[in-house]
Amino acid sequence: MSHLQITTAQRKIHRANAHHLDPVVMIGNDGLTDAVKKETDAALNAHSLIKVRVFSGDRSVREAMLTALADDLNAAPIWHIGKLLVLWRPIPELPEGDQQVDEDRMSGPKDVKVLKFSKRGGQRPEVKILRVLGNQRLSAGGQVKRARPKQVSIKKQQQHK
Repeated sequence: MSHLQITTAQRKIHRANAHHLDPVVMIGNDGLTDAVKKETDAALNAHSLIKVRVFSGDRSVREAMLTALADDLNAAPIWHIGKLLVLWRPIPELPEGDQQVDEDRMSGPKDVKVLKFSKRGGQRPEVKILRVLGNQRLSAGGQVKRARPKQVSIKKQQQHK
């Protein structure tokens, strides 16, 4: 199986997106084993763009590993810099029967940082971190309030009946 072909512009975009990523797969002294390929495949399915760290000192061995991974997993080799390899493969779409969309699902909890400035000028603001749940909102004064259901006017209620 050959590796995925992408344009130079796409490779440049993926390289920029991979800059802040941490390696999710490590290749040790045993080299490119079946377990490493399986983990790399799982990481590509989950993340689409991954970094792989190779603990080998030989550059030609690392280049061979990059092409072997790209060929075996049908991925695009994005970058080889030092001991890091970057691979990209689009996340496979689920068949229509497997897609589960829950419309009633609410948003999860969020940690919000609230700054309270002092009335005197040269002091640092007080920082509080509040957890806001899906059914709550944060008021302008930094208070956590329960979200009210959407209000419907009496006139609109009568129109829909």
